[in-house]
Amino acid sequence: MAFKIYTKTGDKGDTGLFGGKRIPKDDLRIEAYGTIDELNAIVGMLADEVTFTTLKELLRLLQHDLFIIGSHLATEPGKSLKLPALPVHRVSAMEEQMDQWDAELPALKNFILPGGHPVISKAHLARCVCRRAERRVISLGRREDVSPDIVIYLNRLSDLFFMLGRKLAHDLQVEEIIWDPKT
Repeated sequence: MAFKIYTKTGDKGDTGLFGGKRIPKDDLRIEAYGTIDELNAIVGMLADEVTFTTLKELLRLLQHDLFIIGSHLATEPGKSLKLPALPVHRVSAMEEQMDQWDAELPALKNFILPGGHPVISKAHLARCVCRRAERRVISLGRREDVSPDIVIYLNRLSDLFFMLGRKLAHDLQVEEIIWDPKT
């Protein structure tokens, strides 16, 4: 018999965590890993649109990381299930990548507005959703045990998406939109 995607077990507004515990679908834990899932979808759209192979590979790698983070957040607290290790090593790799891009880019002297090209806008959208995911995880961490490595990863990842937007503008030869407070 084929696996069915629908189970009907959530028809009354609850869902199951890895480990078996059922919680309401609007629980902060679901909000946290649901926002990670949303971010992953946006990163997928971004990866579909970039034309530079190295950037596409980086974005696909980040998608795998986000899936790992989501699996940790979707696991019942206190359950010791065999999960992939959190991608803590990626934080320093992201920092190195941002430093490399920063060396290639003009100095940032003003706030910039998202936009100028659809792929740049998607990088900034990923940054915004990443920041929301970070806020959700921080809120969850006030209530339950959450690895601080997840917060560190998400904080650095949002910075990476900002720098990616700048890198894409540079590579596509699109002028960054400078914020003018007098407008």
